[in-house]
This record gives sequence, structure tokens and C-alpha cells, in this order.
Amino acid sequence: MAGRKTSSDAQLAALFLDMLAAEQGAGENTIAAYRRDLDDFSAFLTAKGATFMRATTDDVRGYLADLDTRGFKASSVARKLSALRHLFRFLVSEGIRNDDPAAILSGPKRGRALPKVLSIADVDRLLSQAKINAALPGLTATQQVRALRLSCLLEVLYATGLRVSELVTLPQSAARRDARMIVVRGKGNKERFVPLNDAARQAMADYLAAMAAARGEGEAPAPAKWLFPSFGESGHLTRQHFARELKELAGAAGIAPRLISPHVLRHAFASHLLHNGADLRIVQTLLGHTDISTTQIYTHIVEERLKSLVRDLHPLADA
Repeated sequence: MAGRKTSSDAQLAALFLDMLAAEQGAGENTIAAYRRDLDDFSAFLTAKGATFMRATTDDVRGYLADLDTRGFKASSVARKLSALRHLFRFLVSEGIRNDDPAAILSGPKRGRALPKVLSIADVDRLLSQAKINAALPGLTATQQVRALRLSCLLEVLYATGLRVSELVTLPQSAARRDARMIVVRGKGNKERFVPLNDAARQAMADYLAAMAAARGEGEAPAPAKWLFPSFGESGHLTRQHFARELKELAGAAGIAPRLISPHVLRHAFASHLLHNGADLRIVQTLLGHTDISTTQIYTHIVEERLKSLVRDLHPLADA
């Protein structure tokens, strides 16, 4: 082995994670996921008397077997192996190691799971329930803001397909009355334009009007750079808070809460567009996918639509 033999696993992991953040623009959630995977691998190696510097292919193979014994799904094992591959490639490129013990290993075979998709009728029920909740009589200023905020979040999410992290960190400027497009800062700090529909713009206007009224009564956060501000440490609504409110709304709308999440609504946005004839490349751009292969999880929808077109329009389809 070559390199900094005195470096601990924690120090090497920190170097690797710094590289991900600085050179690849990895976000906080990505960094946290890598850190958890590397910590788990380090704990396994420590029990065997090994380290990142001394780990062999057999050590990595043993770790994968241990994950299987612990009941990890194939998708989780594949993700953890990917983290190790990235780590060891980094160590080799930096001259810290002169070999990659994970290079020859293949991950578990797994079918790519299809995303959960809500029907258009289910989305309509969610949107309608949110409007009903916002129109209930006797709401306090704070309750009115929260109800209209949830309605606004839903309308914007279904209209744009934003990631939940992108949604809750939208700037106040996204709600300009004349805005037909909004600029979204996504993964890797990359920006993209996403169109807004009339329903989303109206939901923003209603929510901001209620927010202004609540501020006048001292029941809302002071004006901030965020469209969805909060009194919390982050200064904006958290992903977890939105997810909880969304599940409560689903229950009220008669939809099983376990079937609902912000990410499921993002899938609904993409699936419904494709089902109605949108081009896969356009959906890729709207979702902010760097690689078309990520968007191709929806290919089954395109295939079903093409089969339907041939069945309904081909002159010999009935033959």
C-alpha cells in the first residue's frame, strides 16, 4: 500500500466527502448518505482489525455478505457498494492507495423499481381537499396561513415536479405576479427554468395575501428571502414538516397516507405528462435529471401509450 498510512478512516472519509462537495457539487443529503455508508463500512472493518487503508477485496466481499445477512435489500447493498467504489477510486487518484479493492466486484442484480404513481383523480382529490381545508369557517390567521401554504405547496409541486428540497427553498421572488417561469437551483447547484401554470400562481397569491394579513397580527414570520418561511433554524419550511402535512391531508382525502409523499407527487407530474404525450427529453429537463437514464424509469409509460396509439389508430389493428 502507498500513501498516508497514519490517516484514520474518519480522516479519509472527510477528505472524500470534501471532494464530493467541492468538486462535484454534492448536496447535504448526498453527503449525509455517503457518510452513513462509509461509517457503517468502517465499523465492519474495525471489528475485523482492518481499515480503509488495509481493506482487501475479501474484506469488501465480506462486508457485502454481512449486509445481506443483516437483511438489507439488493438496492441498498448496491448503493453501499457504489459508495465504496467512489471512495476507493478517490483514494487511488489521490495516491493514498495504489489499488482499488472494490474494482472487480459486481453488485447484486436488481430490477429497477417502478415509482409509485397517483392517478389524476387522486391528485384532484388532494388538491380539492386542500382548498376545502383552507375555506373552513372560523380559522385563525395562523391556521389560514398553514392551510393556504399546503394548498400552494401542492399546486406548485404538481405544476412543476420540483424535488421537495427545491420546493421548500424557493425564494420569495418565485411568486412574482408576472412570473410565467421560475428559476430553480437543483442538484450540483445547477439552475433550470420551470414553467408555472395559472393554478400555481393563484395559489401563491392567495397564500401570500394570508401571510401578509397574519404578519399584521404578529402571527407569521417576518418577510424573508424564502417563499415558505418558518420560525425554525433553517428559516424555511422543512421537508419533513411538509411530508407530515401531506400525509394528514391524504388521510382527510380518503387516500392511504403510506401511498403519499412529496416524491410521489413529483412522479405523478412526470407520469401524467408522459401519458399525455410529452417527450421524454422535455420531462428530463423539467425534472432536472442530468442523465436521461434516470428519466427512463418512466419508459414503461411511453411504451404503454405507443401501444395504445397503434391499437387505436393502426388500420389493421382489429385484424
